[in-house]
Amino acid sequence: MLVALLIIGIISRSNLIATAACVLLILKLSNLSFIFPLLERRGLELGLLFLLLAILIPMATGQITEKDFFYSFTSIPGIMAIIGGALATHLNQHGLKLLQINPEIIFGLVLGSIIGIVFFNGQPVGPLMAAGVAALFLEVFSYFNR
Repeated sequence: MLVALLIIGIISRSNLIATAACVLLILKLSNLSFIFPLLERRGLELGLLFLLLAILIPMATGQITEKDFFYSFTSIPGIMAIIGGALATHLNQHGLKLLQINPEIIFGLVLGSIIGIVFFNGQPVGPLMAAGVAALFLEVFSYFNR
């Protein structure tokens, strides 16, 4: 399964999926599987930490000023960004739950990413947001199938 995920990651030009599959393969083949529970418990937090560090670098370097900061609370684009961020994190929460309940869904998410890249000139940003959108679709589907 990990080899298939690696190949799909390479085909879809998703370096993150391919690298993750490689790291897990290396850990598994080198008898370091005892690290899996640690990664399962704390991997997402560690990944989010590095994501936040990368995003906050412009603040630390002074590229984003206090004026820019306050603009995000008083302008239409800034307010829409706040709403978008809140909606995205809400969807990501549901995507994470979906991935925890049905981890096999990752293959469909990656296939969907490949279709988006090839046919819609999309940009792969990660399976968590794709899972969030899929969770929303499943919620709407279950609502109408009552």
